[in-house]
Amino acid sequence: MAGFLLITVLFYLNCGSFVVVISRPADGTTSRRATVALNTALTSTESLFSAGKPNTTEVPTAGFTTRYRKSISKPTTAPESLSEAAGKTTEREEEGPPELECPPLGLESLKVKDTQLRASSYKRRGLGPHRGRLNIQSGIEDGDIYDGAWCAQYRDKKQWLEVDARRLTRFTGVILQGRNSIWSWDIVHTYKVQFSNDTLVWKPCMNGTEEAIFEGNQDAETPVLALFNTSKVARYIRINPQSWYQNGTKGHICLRAEVLGCALPDPNSIYPWQTEPTESKDKLDFRHHNYKEMRKLMKSVQEECPDITRIYSIGKSYMGLKLYVMEISDNPGKHELGEPEFRYVAGMHGNEVLGRELLLNLMQYICQEYKRGDQRIVHLVKETRIHLLPSMNPDGYEMAFKKGSELAGWSLGRYSYEGIDMNHNFADLNSVMWTAIELETDRSKLINHYFPIPEQYTTEEAFVASETRAVISWMQNIPFVLGANLHGGELVVTYPYDMTRDWAPREHTPTADESFFRWLAVVYASTNQVMSNHDRRPCHNKDFLRYNNIINGADWHNVPGSMNDFSYLHTNCFEVTVELSCDKFPHASELPIEWENNRESLLTYMEQVHRGIKGVVRDKDTGAGIADAVIKVDDINHHIRSVADGDYWRLLNPGEYRVTATAEGYFPSSRTCQVMYDHYPTICDFRLTKMPKERLKELLMKGGKLPKDLQLRLRQLRMRKLRVTTKAINRRRAAAAKRAKRV
Repeated sequence: MAGFLLITVLFYLNCGSFVVVISRPADGTTSRRATVALNTALTSTESLFSAGKPNTTEVPTAGFTTRYRKSISKPTTAPESLSEAAGKTTEREEEGPPELECPPLGLESLKVKDTQLRASSYKRRGLGPHRGRLNIQSGIEDGDIYDGAWCAQYRDKKQWLEVDARRLTRFTGVILQGRNSIWSWDIVHTYKVQFSNDTLVWKPCMNGTEEAIFEGNQDAETPVLALFNTSKVARYIRINPQSWYQNGTKGHICLRAEVLGCALPDPNSIYPWQTEPTESKDKLDFRHHNYKEMRKLMKSVQEECPDITRIYSIGKSYMGLKLYVMEISDNPGKHELGEPEFRYVAGMHGNEVLGRELLLNLMQYICQEYKRGDQRIVHLVKETRIHLLPSMNPDGYEMAFKKGSELAGWSLGRYSYEGIDMNHNFADLNSVMWTAIELETDRSKLINHYFPIPEQYTTEEAFVASETRAVISWMQNIPFVLGANLHGGELVVTYPYDMTRDWAPREHTPTADESFFRWLAVVYASTNQVMSNHDRRPCHNKDFLRYNNIINGADWHNVPGSMNDFSYLHTNCFEVTVELSCDKFPHASELPIEWENNRESLLTYMEQVHRGIKGVVRDKDTGAGIADAVIKVDDINHHIRSVADGDYWRLLNPGEYRVTATAEGYFPSSRTCQVMYDHYPTICDFRLTKMPKERLKELLMKGGKLPKDLQLRLRQLRMRKLRVTTKAINRRRAAAAKRAKRV
């Protein structure tokens, strides 16, 4: 990326010291400056206490080393196809994250419970030790119960934050952040680390004969990683701040943290049910995939299941990376009459990476299970055309990927390369609709679907991301029925509208299909293993458990220009947003469990595309499908339209509905359709009769002989027209005679 400077600093401070600075200058060259002052204990693991003491813990462990991904050059633009991409040897420089020996304990992901966190003191409940988690986000106001860090009550060097790993753990490092707050600026500049097995006797991390002091933060949001050159085996670890931003006399000791460590085998846990599962029964590729690796994986799935998969691109990112889609269907590449189209979109925010990996896992899983003959998957593939877009913002992902799961922070990679938040980048059709409602006095002239895109939005000068334009074109070209937008950073499912009507910060703003959208949200949330766990704690600053883990998007916060609202108002597609996890960028070791948490939800949600009614609108005389026929459901003020071949799908909850089909030049047709609780839609076909004038025009254009019924109808129309014109002439003559008589 021309003009982009990346600097990564890793501190191996004290307990020996090792500082590495890796920089990538704007000219694209790579420089490395390393200063090493490392004692001979680097390759060995230090047990917590020396032999002979009551707290001694002797556990033989491997030495600690740090590895870095090598740089590989990469092309500035994506190749034309995956096959071509795989065959190209042109390389580019690809800075990867440091490969850490031990994963995070899980303060950020909530794997570490609140009861495992203690502190010397805290200012109030909202700044308690349970808030000292990496990347935790504060509430709107200082003083609420959801503040953005642990903050000590006292300002002295005796304060500490303690983490209980609950078992012997080989600690290898700490990551620190400052306080997340709109109103306050509190960071820790330096700190010490101590270890214990029983919380009674503590041993500090040493630097020779002195206690080691680690560098902390210079700003509130950038995570700073400190790795111990000699890993420590213990159960408890304490972070002990030594200096902090004073701000005169108003500065406070506040921090957010993550701890790196490898759990050691517990001889007391001999049964599987005594330990939390860390693996998945499915044999999938559980790791983070950068653009090149994602492309390879998609190609491998396509080669394994060529009869049901197809890879295509819908456009390019600003930096030229292609937006690849995996299509899964029994007839890939073709829309089949009556078969609904479904889509999952992930990676709109490049640093919210779990959705990307889940979709890559999903395409692998469907391929494997289809080949195995799993009837649920076979039925889904044969009855649905599935489209999976794993990365809508590949440029943003590459930025976050280079830092790694724990060091990307909260927002690095969220936006496009141009700095655009794509979740606010779609055309604002809500305002168009609400303005029309306010100004139009004749309600019959109002539209409630297929709102046109404003002209100013479509110009080249409009501030619209190339990725957004590509997705809009994709939505217009394929008749999607149902979709979901996968995000991260929370645990909740939101449904339209996402925008409040009067630009309020938050306000419940329902669509005409509120009940069905709530059903869709409940389907995903209730089958998700984490969301459905009523013992879980809130992620950041809102307790969505109170809402059963679903919420109207506008009732959470105002999001003008969202993809969900645009999809509902401009196309036939219903779409929700799924916030998949508290951690936007979970460590690779957590991906198997995240797949287990979401697998059933992903499948069950896709199956909802077959709920409601479907059918074909045809010409009664020719049997040809009628495109753009409007399907109206009584008492639901939102219509949908038939597609090119006349087929349509209307998502509805179980019940009895009066449905009307209308098309230009045809008489309307109505019928009652009963939606059952079955896992398949009710068939409601329509045959429309052309209006006589339209039928006459069609026959006259063909030069054919008129049938007797039309000949009779034509004579009647001519006689009616003759009578009308005769009456008009007679009235004019009578009026002229009266005027002449007066004269």
